[in-house]
Amino acid sequence: MGMPSTLSIGHCQTHPPSLCLPRLSSSFLPRTPPRVSLRIPNVLRKRSARRGLAVAMSMEAGIGVMGTKLGMMSYFEPDGTVVPVTVVGFREGNIVTQVKTQATDGYDAVQVGYRRVRDRKLTKPEMGHLQKAGAIPLRHLQEFRLQSVEGFEPNQRLVVDEVFKEGDLVDVSGTTIGKGFQGGIKRHNFKRGLMTHGSKSHRQLGSIGAGTTPGRVYKGKKMPGRMGGSKRKIRKLKIVKIDKDLNVVMVKGAVPGKPGNLLRIAPAKIVGKNIPKS
Repeated sequence: MGMPSTLSIGHCQTHPPSLCLPRLSSSFLPRTPPRVSLRIPNVLRKRSARRGLAVAMSMEAGIGVMGTKLGMMSYFEPDGTVVPVTVVGFREGNIVTQVKTQATDGYDAVQVGYRRVRDRKLTKPEMGHLQKAGAIPLRHLQEFRLQSVEGFEPNQRLVVDEVFKEGDLVDVSGTTIGKGFQGGIKRHNFKRGLMTHGSKSHRQLGSIGAGTTPGRVYKGKKMPGRMGGSKRKIRKLKIVKIDKDLNVVMVKGAVPGKPGNLLRIAPAKIVGKNIPKS
C-alpha cells in the first residue's frame, strides 16, 4: 500500500509534508502577547526618557515667561501693610524661538528661550534650531501650550510688564532645594521615640509592615530616601509690584528653589474662567 500524497497534521491537509509544519502548543513556549493599539489624541506629546511613554501636557491659561529667583524681602504697601514677597529678576531672553501649530506639529504651542549664553555652550543642533528662528544663543527652552498662537512669531521678544500686570494671579514653577538622603523624621515629619527611660528607639523608622499577611511592604510606604530636588508648582500667587527700572517682579509668598534658580511664571489657571472645563 503506497503512502498518501498529502499529510493531515493539525490544520494542514492539502500540502506535502515538506511544506507543512505542525502547530506546537506548550506552557514552556513563549506566547506572543496580543497587540494593543493605544490612540493618543493630537495633543502635546512629551517623550519620557525613563519609560518611553507619551505624556500629554496640560493647557496653559496664557503665555508666560521665565525668570531667575533673587531672594525674599518685605514690601510695604502704601497703607503700611507688610507683605512678604519673592523678588524675581529677568536676564536677557524670553524670546519666541518656535511657534507650533495644529497643522505642523499636531498642537498649538509657543516655545520660549531664556538666558543668553556663549555659542560654545550649546551644541550644533541647538544652535541650528535657534538660528532658524533668528534668535540669539539661549540656555533654557520651554513650551507654553495655548488655545491659539495668533500674534506670535519667531524671534519675538516678550516684555514682562506687557504680559503681566500688578494684581494678577500667577502659577510659579521651579525646582525645590535638594536635601539629599534624609530620614523619616525630617522627610515625613515622623515623631521620634523617647531619648531616656531605657528607650532603644530614638529616630529609627520602626515597623514597616505586618507579619505573614500580607508578607510584604505596601507600595508608597513613607520611608527614608532622597528629599527635595523635585519640580514643584505654587499656584495663584499675587503679583504685588512690577519695577521696570530694576527689571524685577515681586510676587507675594515663597516660590520653589534657592536664589539663582530658574522659575517658570504663567497666568494662574482658573477652570471655567481662562481655561475650559473639559
